Amino acid sequence: MRKIAAATAVAVALLANGLVGAGLGVATAAPAAATKPMSLYSPSALVLTVEPGTGDDEGSVQRAVTLSCAPTPSGTHPAAAAACAELKRVQGDFTALAPIGRPMCTQLWQPVTVRADGVWNGKRVSHVQTFPNTCIKSAAMGGVFEF
Repeated sequence: MRKIAAATAVAVALLANGLVGAGLGVATAAPAAATKPMSLYSPSALVLTVEPGTGDDEGSVQRAVTLSCAPTPSGTHPAAAAACAELKRVQGDFTALAPIGRPMCTQLWQPVTVRADGVWNGKRVSHVQTFPNTCIKSAAMGGVFEF
């Protein structure tokens, strides 16, 4: 009885997966779409925003872009390939992004907040950081938030 139940379960599983054709026990080629492998890349898709203010004063988003880095850079980010390269270099750690040179920024207090929400290499990411002004933001965050 167990053997019959096990054989029935295997047959049902094969039928459900399209591996057994009209003739019982005859394996047929599965359609190409069914045999397509799942992606080998962990998802890396982010929404990046820039908003005026300190981020806690409920300011409206000034600019927003999408950035997807796997398998190829894409999204609405104007320099997706460069931004993905920077993030790959720091393994998605926004706090490790290197400053660009030593720009001459004023000490004007006009705060700007950047946000990154999404997934990086299959892990949830949420980063918020406020800068005194856009010059300092640009210098600190490289090209990731330049849009």
